[in-house]
Amino acid sequence: MLFGTALEGYRLSLRQQEKSERTIKGYLQDLKFFENWLQQVWNGPVYLDDVTFTDVEKFLTFLKEKRSYKPASRRRIASALKSFFRYAWKRELCRTDIASDIEDIKYVPTEREFLSEEEALRFIEEIDHELVKVFTVTLLYTGMRISEALALTIDDVDMDTDWIHIRNGKGGKARSIPINRKLKDKLEDYVQWRTPSKQFFATKKTGTLSSGTVQAVIRETRERLGCKKKITPHVFRHSFASELVKKDANIVSISKLLGHSNLKTTSVYTHVSQNQLIDAIARL
Repeated sequence: MLFGTALEGYRLSLRQQEKSERTIKGYLQDLKFFENWLQQVWNGPVYLDDVTFTDVEKFLTFLKEKRSYKPASRRRIASALKSFFRYAWKRELCRTDIASDIEDIKYVPTEREFLSEEEALRFIEEIDHELVKVFTVTLLYTGMRISEALALTIDDVDMDTDWIHIRNGKGGKARSIPINRKLKDKLEDYVQWRTPSKQFFATKKTGTLSSGTVQAVIRETRERLGCKKKITPHVFRHSFASELVKKDANIVSISKLLGHSNLKTTSVYTHVSQNQLIDAIARL
C-alpha cells in the first residue's frame, strides 16, 4: 500500500476519534513531510511495507542536525509518527510494530516571554489600529489563543452575563471565560462602533479580522517602539497566565481558563522573579 493511501485511512480514523480539524491537519502535515523526505531519499514512491524504524530514526536525526528543529518540534513530529504507525500496525498495514520503538523526545520547556499588566497596557495604548487595540486587550484579559479570539461570533460574547464562550478551542474543546471589569469597559465601548457582522471582531472591508492583520499591526508597533522583547499576539496569552500566577490564582483554575488538557502544560507559567524569591525567604 502506498504511504499516501494509508494516510487517507488514518485521516478517517482521526475523525472517528473526534479529533479537531486543526489537530488532524497538523498530524497529516507532519506525516506528509516524512513521506516527502522518504521520496527524496529513495528517489521514488513510498510503500508503507518498506518503511522501517531505521527510516524514522534517520528522519528525526535529519530534523535535528540538518534542519535544526527544536526539541519541542521534533517531539511533536515523533508523536505524529508514533500515532500513525500504531494505527498501521493494528490494521496490519505494516510488517513490524514501528510505533513501539519510537521514544518520546525529552525537552525542558523554557519560560515564556511575557509582559506585566502595566507593560502590556502601555504597549496596547501605542497600537495605531482601533480594532486590533480592542482585540489585543481581549487577549490580555482572557488568555485566549489568537485563533480562538478571531473565531468568536457575536453570540459567543455575552455582555449580559459577562461570559465569553469558546465553542471550538484546541483539541475541539469548548470552555467559557468570565469577562472582568477592565475588559468589559473596553468591550462596552467597542460594541457601540463595531462593524455589523456575524464575527465579533470584524473590519468594514471583509466582515472578519485576519491573523495576518493582527500580526502585522503588533509587529509594526513593536518595531516603532523599539521593544527589546519579541512581542507577538501569543505573548498576551502568556502575560494573562503570568499575572494570574503572580496574584496567587489556583493553578487548576488557570489551566481551565487557558484550555490546557493537563497541569504540566500550565506549570511552564509558574516562573518567579528575584523579588518574589527574596520575599519568600523573608517569610522564614
